[in-house]
Parts: sequence; C-alpha cells; structure tokens
Amino acid sequence: MPDTHLASVGVIGSGAWGTALAAVAANAGNKVTIWSRNPLVVDDINNQHENSLYLKGAALDPAIRASTNAEDLKNADLLLLVTPSQHLRSVITPIKSLIGPDVPLVLCAKGVEISSGLLMTEMLQEILPGNPLAVLSGPTFAIEVARDLPTAVTLACADAVLGQKLASTLGSRAFRIYHSTDPVGAEIGGAVKNVIAIACGIVDGRQLGDNARAALITRGLSEIVQLGLAKGARRETLMGLAGMGDLTLTCTATQSRNYALGKALGSGEKLADYLKGRITVAEGLGSSKSVSALARKLQIDMPICNAICDVLHHQVDIDQTIADLLARPQKAEF
Repeated sequence: MPDTHLASVGVIGSGAWGTALAAVAANAGNKVTIWSRNPLVVDDINNQHENSLYLKGAALDPAIRASTNAEDLKNADLLLLVTPSQHLRSVITPIKSLIGPDVPLVLCAKGVEISSGLLMTEMLQEILPGNPLAVLSGPTFAIEVARDLPTAVTLACADAVLGQKLASTLGSRAFRIYHSTDPVGAEIGGAVKNVIAIACGIVDGRQLGDNARAALITRGLSEIVQLGLAKGARRETLMGLAGMGDLTLTCTATQSRNYALGKALGSGEKLADYLKGRITVAEGLGSSKSVSALARKLQIDMPICNAICDVLHHQVDIDQTIADLLARPQKAEF
C-alpha cells in the first residue's frame, strides 16, 4: 500500500457488512470499489447510492463505485474480504490472478471452513501464500456503522507496522480501530460468538430468562478462550473487542441474525421454514458444524457449541439438549 493515507480500497462482497465497510473506507477519504456478482445491487449503488437489497436506509457516498467486473480490483492497494466465510474459497480462487502478491487482504468475515477445518487466514495462506493478512473484527451492526454511529473494532495483523497503517487508512472519528498483532484471536472470537448467539436466541425463544442467557454468554466465552488458546491466540484478545465485546453484542441484540435464528428455533419454528426465502446468512449455522468438528479434533470440551451443532445439523430436540446441558456434572469454574 502507498505511504500516503489515501488508498484505493477494493471490497469483495456487497452484502450489508461489505456495503457498510465501503462506507467506512470512503468516509476515511479513500477511493472505494465494491465488487459484486449481483448486477441489480451494482446498479443500485452506482445510480441510487444505496444498497436497498441488503442495507436499506443507509445513504452511500456517491463516490463509491460498484462493479460486476473483477478486473476493477486489479489496482486496489488493499482488499476487504467480506463474503460469507463458507463461500470465501470459491469466491477468491477464480480471481486470485488479479490480486497482486503484496496487496494486503483484510478478512472481515470470520469462520472455520467446514470442508477443511481451516480458519479463514489458514485457507487464504493456501490460496494466496504471499499476501499479508489482517483480520477486522468487533461488536458491529452494519446499519449503525453505515450511519457513522460510534463503533470500536480490532484490526489484527501479525505485522504491527502494516496493521497500524491499515488502521490509519480505514479508521475515522466514529469508526475507532484498535490494532493488534493477534489475527488468530480475532478470528476465533468472531467465529465462535455466532454459535453462542444462536444458543442465547434459543434461551430467549424458550423464555428461560436472563439468568440463563448471562450464564450462556459467560460459559460461551470460556469455550471461545479454550479454542483460541489451543490455536495459539492470546487470552487478552479474547477479553477485548474481538472476543467479549463482539460476543456481548451478538448475544443480546435482536438485530443479530444469529440471535434471531436461535430465537425462532426456540419459539418452535422449524429451521427449514425459517431459512426459506432468506437472502442473508447467519454465519453461526455453518460455524456450529465446523467449530464443533475443530474442537473434537483438538480434544477441547465445548458443550454449548456441540449442543447447537446437534440442534442445527442432527435434528436433536431442543428441550432434550437443554436437559442434557443442565445434567452435566458440576465442576470448578476455572
């Protein structure tokens, strides 16, 4: 990337979060191009300066340009990768020849790939082994970010100098970026919190009370920390914005797609019925399966994540799942 603050920023993914981050990058004074496979979204952004399909109600800077042509990403100084985690490989692989070897890749969607068990950074190192990587994570709802409401996030990059430069390039008065050198911690926090949020939504849907939700958040954080430490993350990262901060927001707000999914299931709605016709992705649906598999591989006890995986992917009864969790032997907290 150039030494000057102004940069050409490419955004891969035109959903709500990708659009909001395009607004962030433009607000920080950068030239921004969104790449989308949906020509209707591209037309909407270029001509109406909004993304009414995914982020209705957020006015976009007219300088933000959208394109269906991946060639328009070739001159980007950095790329924000904002596609759902389970689709990232299939999106990046066909266009990898267009990405320069020194272009920083900022992961803005976190997860564990179901097919390989890899974190997104590990998967990208296979596809684009020379590119510097960073992870952007923290307690955020896209519509609030797009409206320039106060937000704080973590930008984690193993290269501290590059991380600070990226934070300076993307940050603004309202979008406060705290830089870190622990991308694995930022990834783990962002991936697992979505699974815990589904559990908290189920608690709400079953009307089990605020005590139960607080217990789930706390014990869910314990599972996040265990997995993070096993993957080489730092504990303090998981106590910060990318861990506890993101977990708290996602597990307590009805805006959260994962929380909303859990609440629907807890209220008795069938998963297939809930998903029918939806265009947005609750990342916890896929992450529950891959996180549970990774925990088994690493021999880590993650009962909440395993329970959500059973409910979502193995048709285990919710009430039986709750009973099984409550029947676990009591033990020391730490």
